Amino acid sequence: MKMEQMKLTFVNVGYGEAILLEIPEASRRDGIFTALIDGGSADRQEYEDRSSGRIPVWDYLQKEHIGHLDLMVCTHIHEDHVSGMRKAAQILPPGELWQTLPVSFYENMRDLDPAAAQNLSQDKFLRALNDYRELCVQTVEHGGFIRKVDCGQTMFLGGDGYLEALAPSEREQSELEEAMAELFAESETGRFLQKLSELDRRMNNYSLILRIVYQDRCVLLPGDTNARGYAGIPQEKLQADLFKIGHHGQKDGISGELLKIISPEAVVCCASSDRRYDSAHPDVVRMLEDMGIRPYFSDCPPTANGEIPPHRALRFIVGREHPMTGEYIS
Repeated sequence: MKMEQMKLTFVNVGYGEAILLEIPEASRRDGIFTALIDGGSADRQEYEDRSSGRIPVWDYLQKEHIGHLDLMVCTHIHEDHVSGMRKAAQILPPGELWQTLPVSFYENMRDLDPAAAQNLSQDKFLRALNDYRELCVQTVEHGGFIRKVDCGQTMFLGGDGYLEALAPSEREQSELEEAMAELFAESETGRFLQKLSELDRRMNNYSLILRIVYQDRCVLLPGDTNARGYAGIPQEKLQADLFKIGHHGQKDGISGELLKIISPEAVVCCASSDRRYDSAHPDVVRMLEDMGIRPYFSDCPPTANGEIPPHRALRFIVGREHPMTGEYIS
């Protein structure tokens, strides 16, 4: 059956994000432009409990018979976003990889030993850096193209659709490149780990913020950007019908003022069923409901309004005159 509208699917990868975008475009294979925006975690422990419907993104792509990926987007280098994408690329190498570092930067990254980590956060960040480098290698080895995405860059899609990068700014990209270069130039273990932790803390607000426009509908996907990370973006660019809340719905992910500017019909929160790290924070969920905005969840965190049904994914059909209503897919 010919697909006539955009599909946006939030895969249940537990604590993490994996978003599948499908748009009708005659020039693409099978007539569909297909993109994977982040890929969740590659940690086996994340998927040991499948009671909420959790599924690794690489398994989901195979079960849904996704035959190609025109684009992968690495919003930022954290394990719960990039590591699952690296495994997905082993099955479906992308035609193009969007990310925010210079195209050949990965060539200067050495393999890092997670055993050097002094805590779980360092361990995960070391693994994320290795997986980012490997994702770049896999993309190029399979004939794909790596693109450094600058603020304002646009990719036009089928019909009147397009993808637009709203952040990070040129200054933020330069900061990220400098911090990464200093990290990999450091040979003394103590100083290396100190720089590692500092970059880990700053990484969220280096996220790619994506705006998707299709048939007069707008979707805003900010990676892990917190409420302070939208400064400098024109307010009219932030207005969206569907908003994926930043930083898994933790308390720093949104403010009431920002939510009024975005003014979404629906919000997606990629929080885990165990509400790890205070994701899907009750104050955030209450703020949404007080403003009359329906929250949806990629996993099944407990909420005051009752249980969310177990599901492998949350799907929205996006198009002109189509209600912005999500469907939980079991």
